[in-house]
Amino acid sequence: MCGRYAASRHQDQLVEVFEVDEVVEPGPSATSQKPWTEPRWNIAPTDEVAVVLERAKGEHVRRKLVGLRWGLVPSWAKDPSGAARLINARLETVAEKPSFRKAWQSRRCLVPADGYYEWYASPTAPKGTRKQPFYIHPTGSGAPEGQAGATTPLMVMAGLYEFWRDPTKPKGDPQAWLSSCCILTTNATDDLGMIHDRMPVQVLPEHWDAWLDPSLTDPDAVAGLVHVPAPAEMTAHAVSRLVSKVGNDGPELVEPIPVEQ
Repeated sequence: MCGRYAASRHQDQLVEVFEVDEVVEPGPSATSQKPWTEPRWNIAPTDEVAVVLERAKGEHVRRKLVGLRWGLVPSWAKDPSGAARLINARLETVAEKPSFRKAWQSRRCLVPADGYYEWYASPTAPKGTRKQPFYIHPTGSGAPEGQAGATTPLMVMAGLYEFWRDPTKPKGDPQAWLSSCCILTTNATDDLGMIHDRMPVQVLPEHWDAWLDPSLTDPDAVAGLVHVPAPAEMTAHAVSRLVSKVGNDGPELVEPIPVEQ
C-alpha cells in the first residue's frame, strides 16, 4: 500500500511541469499540518494533497492543480467516515469495485511525489521490536550521503478522485462538497516486496494527457496507461523513526540512516 509519502515540489514547479491552466487556491483545512501548496515530507491519510486533474466545462477542458483530501469518499456514501480506509485502490480490481469504478472511467488524476514510506518488521527481530521505516523512491533520488533536500526525480502516482455532497448542509453552502482522492497500488516488485507487498502505480509523462482526459472512458484503454516500475527503477533506504509520528515534517525525514542487516 501507500500510506505515507513525501512531495517537496513547490506550486510553481508543478504548474510548469504539468502545464497547468489553473491553480485552485487552498482554503482553511482541518486535517493537513501544512497547506497542500507547500513542500511536505510526511503526508498522511486525510491530509489535503496536491493533485493534477482535468475538468470539462462545455467544450473547454482545463487542467487544474488542486488540493484534495486523501481518502476517497464515493458519491453514494452516507458519510465520509470511511475515507481513511480508501486511501488506496487495487489496480487488479479497480474497474470492478463500486467505490472506484466510475472514477476509473472518467475521474483520474496525477499525484506528484518524491517517494513514499513503508515499515518493515524483520521476521527474526525480537517480539515487540518497532518496525523500521524505509523511504522508497525513484533510483537516483532521495538525499544521498545525508544531503537533505537533494534534487529528486519526480514520481507521478496514478490517482482517482470523487465528489461527495454532505446531505446535512443546505444548497449553496460551499462546505457541502468534499473532493477526495486515492492512489492506485499493485504488487511490489522484487526487493521492494521484501519491505511491503504493495507499491503505488505510476503514470509516465507520455501518458499524462490521456490519463487525465475525462472523455477517455474505455476501461481497457485506461488500463494500458499505467506504469508498474521495474525493479531497477526504484530503490529504498532506511530512515529515522521520526517519520512514524504524523506531526513530524522536514527534509531530514528522507535522509538515509545506517541499518543492521
